[in-house]
Amino acid sequence: METIATRLAILPFPEIDPVIFTIGPLAVHWYGLAYVAGILLGWLYARRIIQNQALWRDSTPALNATQLDDFLLWAAAGIVLGGRVGYILFYDLGSVLQNPIRAIEIWNGGMSFHGGLLGTTLAIIIFARRNAIPIWSLLDVVAAVVPIGLFFGRVANFINGELWGRLSSMPWAIVFPTGGPFPRHPSQLYEAALEGILLLSVLAYLVFRRKALKTPGLICGIFVCGYAASRIFVEFFREPDAQIGYLAGGWLTMGMLLSLPMALAGIWAIARARRAAAAAA
Repeated sequence: METIATRLAILPFPEIDPVIFTIGPLAVHWYGLAYVAGILLGWLYARRIIQNQALWRDSTPALNATQLDDFLLWAAAGIVLGGRVGYILFYDLGSVLQNPIRAIEIWNGGMSFHGGLLGTTLAIIIFARRNAIPIWSLLDVVAAVVPIGLFFGRVANFINGELWGRLSSMPWAIVFPTGGPFPRHPSQLYEAALEGILLLSVLAYLVFRRKALKTPGLICGIFVCGYAASRIFVEFFREPDAQIGYLAGGWLTMGMLLSLPMALAGIWAIARARRAAAAAA
């Protein structure tokens, strides 16, 4: 018998097991693979960037391949630790205070991009200072490759059937197994397209065609602005976290609130980069 859900749902949710395979007690999840793929592919892309001397001021890359390899572990730690701590502080503090062991239960809530951004930024600053690398140039390199990780992460969110969107009657709406009986926006795929594919393409054009790395801080600022704008836009289609809901007006979400200062910081970084470039000319 046809139900309301089957009449409204145009696209069925793909039956993809969140667990790729198991070896004894070890289960390999798509989400974990997304983190590994994002970090490794980002590393390979970053190596290509720093090896292209024509992209850099005075044909001198700000760091070498060995330094980039050493930074990989710092980046991974910043992403994971910052992402988890950020999720706890921004989205789940009450539950963790009641049950502190929940802090290490990554499967309960997961990670926060904004927390991961702060953690990675801190790792960049410390690593750059310890290795005499210009901070803004290292920020630029990392910013140029971050959309790769964002793309894989959002696709993994979709496969896991989590962070789905609001109710929708669009022909591409999907009934998620954990999202109730009605179709919803596949907001994870919106984010994968905007934060991942589109942002990566824009930054690649600026790096390789416009030689933006010769203006330290410009790529970083554009990335931060681009992510903030994409996230704020998608938040209008994404269901807010159940434990928080809307912060005000039936539309303002925590994702929007956290992205607003990002946009301002990005604008400041772009202006600073241009002023510094003009002063050096």
